[in-house]
This record gives sequence, C-alpha cells and structure tokens, in this order.
Amino acid sequence: MITIDDVERAARTIAGRVHRTPLLRSETLSERLGVDARFKAELFQRTGSFKVRGALNKVSQLTDEEKHRGIISISAAITHRRSPGRRARRTSTR
Repeated sequence: MITIDDVERAARTIAGRVHRTPLLRSETLSERLGVDARFKAELFQRTGSFKVRGALNKVSQLTDEEKHRGIISISAAITHRRSPGRRARRTSTR
C-alpha cells in the first residue's frame, strides 16, 4: 500500500525534473457539483500525460545494475510508452 511518506518521497525525487502544470477551473462542473472543481493539466508535460511522474520516480529507484539491464514498457497508450523511455535516456538506463 502506498503511504503519504511514499508520496512525499516521490515528490522530492521528481521536484524540478518535470513541468509544473496548472490547475484549470471548470466553471460548469463547479456549478453542477457545488464545489470548486479543477483539473490538473498534465497534457502540458513533454510526454503529454501525468505518466512521466511515475516513470521518473520508478527509474530513479533502480540500481546501477538494473539500469544497465534496461527497462521495458508496454502500454496501449502512446503517452505511457513515451514516459519510461524519456526517463531512461535521461538517467543512462538502457
């Protein structure tokens, strides 16, 4: 199970290494739900999705031996396939 400590550690790991993306307010949804509804605009990441955050966090946890062996990413979504590859290249992972 993921704990708040895990989330905070991941936030420190990726800090300054991904774009800070805006929260966009939805007037329509806010009115319908009676709350201030916002969407995190992760489409502004270089890979086009939030998945770069998880990929960066995971690749950052690999040992040198694991990085040397390389990673494989499988996904039907092109935005997911891009994220681990981009992170791997930036950390000299195969």
